[in-house]
Amino acid sequence: MVTVVVTGAAGQIAYSLLPLIASGAMLGEKQTLSLRLLDLPAAEEQLRGVAMELEDCAFPLLKEVRLGSDPLKMFEGADVAMLVGARPRGPGMERKELLEANAKIFIEQGRALAKVASKEVTALVVGNPCNTNCLLARSAAEAVGGLDLSRFYAMTRLDQNRARSMLAAKAALSLGQVERVSIWGNHSSTQVVDFEHVLLGGKPAADLLPRSWLEGEFVQAVQQRGAKVIAARGKSSAASAAQAAMETVRALMLGDKKEWLSVGQLSDGNSYGISEGLIFSFPSVACGAGRVERVEGLALTPWLREALATSEKELLEERQIAMRLLA
Repeated sequence: MVTVVVTGAAGQIAYSLLPLIASGAMLGEKQTLSLRLLDLPAAEEQLRGVAMELEDCAFPLLKEVRLGSDPLKMFEGADVAMLVGARPRGPGMERKELLEANAKIFIEQGRALAKVASKEVTALVVGNPCNTNCLLARSAAEAVGGLDLSRFYAMTRLDQNRARSMLAAKAALSLGQVERVSIWGNHSSTQVVDFEHVLLGGKPAADLLPRSWLEGEFVQAVQQRGAKVIAARGKSSAASAAQAAMETVRALMLGDKKEWLSVGQLSDGNSYGISEGLIFSFPSVACGAGRVERVEGLALTPWLREALATSEKELLEERQIAMRLLA
């Protein structure tokens, strides 16, 4: 049986995510599960309601559901930790303020994971700003010691999915004909939507679609999609974020060498000149058992290099704030 912990379990992303996990879509149709639902004490009643709904779905693979607000209890023996819960960005709040508001959450969870989780736990940070929240959780776990820290990741699969869908629509192709889509850098407005290496029906995207559209409207549409969703429905992305989180963990745990996976990971040892010590999204291949391999040796055009530098700069600035908060 695999133990999966979801934080922010009373929230709207988790409400879409939990049935995907319990149904077997994430870890396979034969893998039995223990689900741990972690949220604030004030959300206890909502958690009970979520647990009742999971029971009422009668998922054959779901053998146990536990609820709580104490990370040390909920993370005990965890094989997969999906860190979804985070304070949302409020009106007029700067990104720096959001990072400061969420630092305590992810530092506490990183320490708890190191103390009580499986030593080979795979942790995916979904709560924003996810790259630097992941760095905080990882650094806090490292200070405690005992974990394989290579399995800490930040989610950029949602941006990858958005880009892939938009490219398929523009080129009038099926999703299966859109390959090698990737997101580099930070999950923010500086994210780098890499169309340079995309294949559309086996041909380079830049050979089939106007470069002016790719560099301009397309990149901006992916970067701004989250804000557009909020403007349209009055709430942030939930179902699409849950789907992307599920797909990321499925690839990480089961492996998927047919499709590139965009995922934030420690930048150490990369071949692209990105500063070490950042959680930076790279095009990768999922190997299974919580491990990925970066796709190395890709040619970087001047446009791509400039865009990468901008996202790297933002992450370096966020790291300065994060390390001060960690100290």
